[in-house]
Amino acid sequence: MSAASQAERAVLEEEFNWLLKEEVHAVLKQLQDILKEAARRFSVATPGFEGQLKQENFILGSSTMDQVKGVLTMQGEALTQADINIKVAKSNQPLHFAFRDDKQWKLQQVGCPLNPNIMFMSGGGLQNMSIPYHILWSYLMDAVMLQLIRARNRLTTPATMTLPELASSGLMKMFNPALPGDLMLNLYINLSKLCLTVYQLHVLQPNTTKNFKPAGGSVLHNPGAMFELGSSKFEVSHVHTVECVVPWLNDTLVFFTISLQLCQQLKDKISVFSSFWNYRPF
Repeated sequence: MSAASQAERAVLEEEFNWLLKEEVHAVLKQLQDILKEAARRFSVATPGFEGQLKQENFILGSSTMDQVKGVLTMQGEALTQADINIKVAKSNQPLHFAFRDDKQWKLQQVGCPLNPNIMFMSGGGLQNMSIPYHILWSYLMDAVMLQLIRARNRLTTPATMTLPELASSGLMKMFNPALPGDLMLNLYINLSKLCLTVYQLHVLQPNTTKNFKPAGGSVLHNPGAMFELGSSKFEVSHVHTVECVVPWLNDTLVFFTISLQLCQQLKDKISVFSSFWNYRPF
């Protein structure tokens, strides 16, 4: 190897070592600080990042959309109170429903999606393992990014449900007075919004077979969707969705995006230099 090549390699190795031992730790410290802020946005208790379980009220509906209005109280990952008014087509009087005193509805999407391991890893908890640095940090970035993507997906991708699954869910038993048989409700998080969807149903004739096509799983079912429950067949006649922005969920999505960008940038830098380790004796 020529003297010039040796000198070039020495400079590159010096830069790589600086990246691994200096910049990596600085970026990980920044990443951990961002994730701490994201964890604090969740009122649920996260080991090492306990938050206060404060109550927040969210108003759903507007003066221009008065078929459905509601006030939902969120405390941590649970909706603890609900005050919902629904105007149905067959009645001029709004129907009023509230949560039973002994019931709370847990929003699984809001249970802090940050796996405790991500805090350990982003804090450099793996740095004492007996693994070459370039392999260690490449593995670390992949692991942290996977956790971040899963956490973000919980907020951006609500669970799909079939109409029979929704009709049989515990949510239908939450209300006082009990929901009539021609109404179904769903509560879920979509991105940074708390959503309430109301389905009005009508019963199909027992001998209805023509054009009966049960709907599959979906976040939101459209009018005309059909399903069978027990010995009865139903069709969705009207759908009303109201929503309200939850500011701290929007903050959390921003934190996840920034964290993923930091991880990807660091991973890209490591990959540029990592080929030189193939020629470095350990």
